[in-house]
Amino acid sequence: MFACFRPGRGRHEAGGLHLRKPDWHAAETQDVSPLLFGILDMPTGHSQRSLSYIVLCVALIVVTVVFGVRAKYVPGLYQAIAGVQFAVICIAGWKLGAWAIVADAVARRRLAVAGVLLVTPWALFSFLPGIGPPGDQTPEENQLRYLILLIDSIAIAGGLVVLKEALDESGERFYSTLGFVAIMLATPLYLIWATFMLGAFRALEQATSGEVPPWILWMSDPSDILLFFGCMLTYVSTAAFAVSLGQSHWLGRRSTRAFVAASVLAVLFLVIRGLQFPNPTAAMLWYRIPGYVVGIPALPWIMPCWFGVSLLRRAGDEQRWTTTAE
Repeated sequence: MFACFRPGRGRHEAGGLHLRKPDWHAAETQDVSPLLFGILDMPTGHSQRSLSYIVLCVALIVVTVVFGVRAKYVPGLYQAIAGVQFAVICIAGWKLGAWAIVADAVARRRLAVAGVLLVTPWALFSFLPGIGPPGDQTPEENQLRYLILLIDSIAIAGGLVVLKEALDESGERFYSTLGFVAIMLATPLYLIWATFMLGAFRALEQATSGEVPPWILWMSDPSDILLFFGCMLTYVSTAAFAVSLGQSHWLGRRSTRAFVAASVLAVLFLVIRGLQFPNPTAAMLWYRIPGYVVGIPALPWIMPCWFGVSLLRRAGDEQRWTTTAE
């Protein structure tokens, strides 16, 4: 690793130690690019992966808080926070196991791709620091919000499709197929809803009279219904994939039960809330509050995101794959 500082031929002896005189000319001419690229290309050790796992988990939590709490940042600070968050998630994810995308084993590459896609939504939320729940945001801010939500729905669907293929290869096909069907039904609903919301805020930005265009009011209730079923089916898909991961021994029993229980409760809260998404600025009955929370568009993707972290950790486990190959 320190080959660029390899000493020259001259030696000095002192106290029985052979000290070499550095050849600074050789250091200047040595090509250090392999050393720089090797930081990303080389597999990481167990301690480094453990550190990457901790950093990635903390970064995802920080992004959730910074994204969910409304705050107004000056332009320079806004870009700095977004860039740092995104860079930390990318580097930690790569060191944890995303580098396995270029591994030799197809099964390993599949896990890495699924993990990257499932973590992608939270990486993209890095670009929305301080946006918070819908309220006093500008049309431009909300357009960016719904554009990212639209892209995220595609990433989640792609990640779960790749995960299904990996689970099929491991031998578990029943629950992974149920999860696949549910997410294939949920994704178009999300896409239609996000597209409508994006178009609505573009129309509000271009409206000269200051009034809400009539078609936005007409589509308000149908869009709530789309979001309701999109969220519900995503939770159903999450529960099915959690059981599949548990039966494949890729998740522990406690984790599997926790994911399934959380998904079932989320569906129950949605049913109690009803089809209409509550207005966050208006008074709300207490029993509808949990349904409002779990019905926030990004909330159903939290558990798949943690699936992604687990998959990256598994893909980057060099010892596991060496033992499998043997």
